[in-house]
Amino acid sequence: MPEFVRITEVGLRDGLQNQSHHASTQEKLQLADALIAAGIKQLETVSFVHPKAVPQMADAAEVTAGLPQQAGLDYMALVPNLKGYERALAAGYRHIAVVLSTTDSFNLRNLKMTLAETEAVCREVIARAKNDGVVARAYISGAFSCPYDGKQPVSVVHRLSESMIAAGATDIAISDTIGAGNPQQVKDILTPLVAAHGAEIFSLHLHDTRGTALANTWAGIECGIRHFDASVGGLGGCPFAPGATGNVATEDVVHLLHEAGFETGINLDQLYAAVNIAEAITQQPQGGRYTLWRRSQERRAAAQAAACAPQDARG
Repeated sequence: MPEFVRITEVGLRDGLQNQSHHASTQEKLQLADALIAAGIKQLETVSFVHPKAVPQMADAAEVTAGLPQQAGLDYMALVPNLKGYERALAAGYRHIAVVLSTTDSFNLRNLKMTLAETEAVCREVIARAKNDGVVARAYISGAFSCPYDGKQPVSVVHRLSESMIAAGATDIAISDTIGAGNPQQVKDILTPLVAAHGAEIFSLHLHDTRGTALANTWAGIECGIRHFDASVGGLGGCPFAPGATGNVATEDVVHLLHEAGFETGINLDQLYAAVNIAEAITQQPQGGRYTLWRRSQERRAAAQAAACAPQDARG
């Protein structure tokens, strides 16, 4: 039986939060429906942040209310602090995520707090979630490079991961926020953590700014990681991280894993249809390398069909 790899789809939150065209609530729900139809079971859907900070997430409660409710689906919300956590809890979320960046610079721009202050708030939110029976994830953002201060020592990522695990987080998402990482960094970060805690608690959240996300995905597989974030069509970008482009495209990760003999539970044909919906919603070209290849095949087939069609007798 093929080994299973879990994909968390982050396009609805991380993917849409930095788009110049603001998707409507109904458009977001249309995309959610398409992703679920493709077999995606875990989706990060919204963030409960101040609408002035991220206006694209101003309808978080409305999106949440419209999401399909069926067995097996796991919706996650990003929360920056206890107020955001309380809003997520009131909306019905039983899975939340906090975010902690590796430097003062990044935390100050992202959350208006220093690293020490952000760490304390994250620990407080995680403790509250644990007490409420809510699953808590912790993003270690800028793990491969800070957009303001550059690469940080691996020890910083290790310390912050250990801190979040001690607080009660059950998923540590090692995040390449600006797509600056390489496979050796993946191994340097993950090998000691996996040895100490096992691979199950860790996931990789990768951006493809420099075209290394799939290589980094495979490095994660070699480290034993079986949980990855991805965004349909490569949607993404962080409003507080200059130079951050899209997340690794979900269709690229799924294609890679299927070709390598892993199972994801995701139908690639239906996922490809969701890419087209994401493109229509954002009014921008979207799609990873798999989408580009698939579209080239469609154009080739159309050209061949046209060439083989009977010529008009009137010539």
